[in-house]
Amino acid sequence: MEFDKSLLDSFIPSLSSVVVLSSYLGYLAIAGLVLPGKAVPGAVLSDGSRLHYRCNGLLSLVLLLVLTGTGVYLGWISPTVIADKGIELLSATLLFSVLVSVILYIAGTISRHTSASLKPHITGKFIDDWWFGIQLNPHFMGIDLKFYFVRAGMMAWLFINLSILSKTYLAGTANLSVFLYQFFCAIYVIDYFYHEEFMTSTWDIIAERLGFMLVFGDLVFIPFTFSIQGWWLLKNQVELPSAAIIANCIIFITGYLVFRGANKQKHIFKKNPKALIWGKPPKLVGGKLLASGYWGVARHCNYLGDLMLALSFSLPCGASSVIPYFYPIYLFILLIWRERRDEARCSQKYKEIWAEYCKLVPWRIFPYVY
Repeated sequence: MEFDKSLLDSFIPSLSSVVVLSSYLGYLAIAGLVLPGKAVPGAVLSDGSRLHYRCNGLLSLVLLLVLTGTGVYLGWISPTVIADKGIELLSATLLFSVLVSVILYIAGTISRHTSASLKPHITGKFIDDWWFGIQLNPHFMGIDLKFYFVRAGMMAWLFINLSILSKTYLAGTANLSVFLYQFFCAIYVIDYFYHEEFMTSTWDIIAERLGFMLVFGDLVFIPFTFSIQGWWLLKNQVELPSAAIIANCIIFITGYLVFRGANKQKHIFKKNPKALIWGKPPKLVGGKLLASGYWGVARHCNYLGDLMLALSFSLPCGASSVIPYFYPIYLFILLIWRERRDEARCSQKYKEIWAEYCKLVPWRIFPYVY
């Protein structure tokens, strides 16, 4: 069996791809430190301490869009540079993720910190410690790496899409399906950064340690697999009937309302347990668990919204191939696994209060189904 040498060579990061990646990550590091932003207190950790996050992701995104747009206008940057170097950037980012994960592992094993955010949790099993991480919130030169990596991944997804859009437009294959996918993803990413402070109360930030799983997920998996639909539409023309377009828009809007609404309710509740939910005083279980609003419909209603959004990103690709549906299929499997893990942790943490909440809200993700 003969291999395509040019394809194999494209997996080897070129100097230009390393420069693009380094410039991007360097910009985000500097912008995160110097640009103004709302200081948001994180969740209270096990030792009573709490981290503070500067939420200036939206400003960082807007400034980078302006700088990139100016560079394209002046002819300094090709609008298709990311799409042209897609595989090279993928391999460069993967190697960077592996390197960072090894450094995190070494730093964690030699750490003597006792604070909840930096205290090492070592199992003694290399794979587990490298994969899941050792420290909860490692920092580097004042940068919270966990918060930084997820910001980098979400923003990279948008820029990959915009570069693919430029390539599609220049190829003359841009149509309504392309614009629907691009519009939905852009709204999702911009909304993420507009509500970036909500990220500070998510499970990844408050409970997951930083290891290869999160580093790879943020820097590689999010931007390079969530954009598969854009790559597919670059090579495949899809003409959707009006009914399919309308249905796609309804699924996106409904998914957005559920996803954003559920996360907003959770965030507000954690900041102020007495805040009204859907115009009424919140219903609590054991004085700790919210059973009102979306959280009275299903125990992980935000997952339902996320799945509907993921589906809406793929529907513009039609039904001729399963490839564009990788993201919603993967996300479905991931969220079922994560929901099971969350349930086990919550049962252990809240004990009889969680059992009472499960009786009150029997549905896990899909109301009246699961």
